[in-house]
Amino acid sequence: MTATPPARTVIENCAIATVDAHDTEHPSGHIVIAGNRIESVGPGPAPEQPEPREGVVRCVDGTGHLATPGLVNTHHHFYQWLTRGLAQNSGLFDWLTALYPVWARIDEPMVYEAARASLAMMARGGVTTAMDHHYVFPRGAGDLLGAEIRAARELGVRFHPTRGSMDLGASAGGLPPDFAVETTDEALAATEAAVDAHHDPSPDSMLRVGVAPCSPFSVSTELLREAAVLARRKGVRLHTHGSETVEEERFCKERFGMGPTDYLDSTGWLGDDVWMAHCIHMSDADIAAFARTGTGVAHCPSSNARIAAGTAPVPALLAAGIPVGLGVDGTASNETGELHTELRNALLVHRLSGGPEALTVRQALRLGTYGGARVLGRADDLGSLEAGKLADLVLWRLDGLGHSTVADPVAALVLGPPAPVTLSLVDGRTVVEDGRLITADEDGIARRARDEARRLARIAAGD
Repeated sequence: MTATPPARTVIENCAIATVDAHDTEHPSGHIVIAGNRIESVGPGPAPEQPEPREGVVRCVDGTGHLATPGLVNTHHHFYQWLTRGLAQNSGLFDWLTALYPVWARIDEPMVYEAARASLAMMARGGVTTAMDHHYVFPRGAGDLLGAEIRAARELGVRFHPTRGSMDLGASAGGLPPDFAVETTDEALAATEAAVDAHHDPSPDSMLRVGVAPCSPFSVSTELLREAAVLARRKGVRLHTHGSETVEEERFCKERFGMGPTDYLDSTGWLGDDVWMAHCIHMSDADIAAFARTGTGVAHCPSSNARIAAGTAPVPALLAAGIPVGLGVDGTASNETGELHTELRNALLVHRLSGGPEALTVRQALRLGTYGGARVLGRADDLGSLEAGKLADLVLWRLDGLGHSTVADPVAALVLGPPAPVTLSLVDGRTVVEDGRLITADEDGIARRARDEARRLARIAAGD
């Protein structure tokens, strides 16, 4: 974990995109942080402050930079860092069938190193709040969710893990092999234990746990229903995959006599405490159901393209008032492992299908910041640069070769190449400085993740 932040941090001379309700922007402005919260944001120089003193007041000259809220990742599978580049030409079901036997061999050291690598990659690229959906729990593998939580705490990233589960193996008509699933009772008991052990509901929370059965084709109806009851009894959020592929639509209609949205609704899985990943194959009635219930969406444009799943109707979702954030998704289907590239990819993908006004650069930035905070239930404290909110923010350098000729700083960030992160603060603490993670050794993380990936490959091959 990073050291105690200075009592005050003052950032001046930077462009600011607040992403507040009015999309307020300042061509040159200031941000003052007191402890772990933003004290003031506005144009021009900051109000007079005490003289800089080490450990007390830090002054940052933001000339040539854009300040934004920290990026919020709403969907991921950290363990997949160890299986990148496999099943390169497969759709979802074939991709899962190829990789489930490998994933069923993961253990605690593997998950810990995969989590460190996933979090480090995202943090370097401006993510301040990360989410993970972990649903593979081989017997005897150790404390896999605890390994992820430990990694996030060490790196200093705000974390929203969800305790996933699968109980519908191939012998019962599901997609995963039987050896990769739990019993319904085991999954429910372990999920409740995870919430009890780790969830922090406080406004300043660095760790909130959700309930997350994997998908309609890997989870029984009983588990879905009971997991929803459990989550609401505990006061935590619910997450799953939904409407990702045409094969999923076919599976639900053949097995349950209805599409994924109607099926999930019948099990208690629509509501303002629920968000679903992908939501690609959505009818007008599905969109209306999400809008009526306040159900959120994690949009994963790169992963959707990687496995040729389709294009989510994001402009229609936004027009209906549905909460939408961005997700990296697992790095076995989005090998970059970064969220800031999703800003650009989301815009480009939706313009391909919807025309030049389908999504704007500012809408793309909002998806990656305030939209994600709204999806995770943190919009009161995260997702925009406003007085009173938590000090999770990023300074992007835009005066270098890749961006200096783009006059609009938000356009430079979204349409240009990945912008270097000069400073990233989480809860007022520095996590990235001058493009480097300062809370851990990046080279060591890369080396140990490579070693664990090779170990997993050997075990999966039977060596």
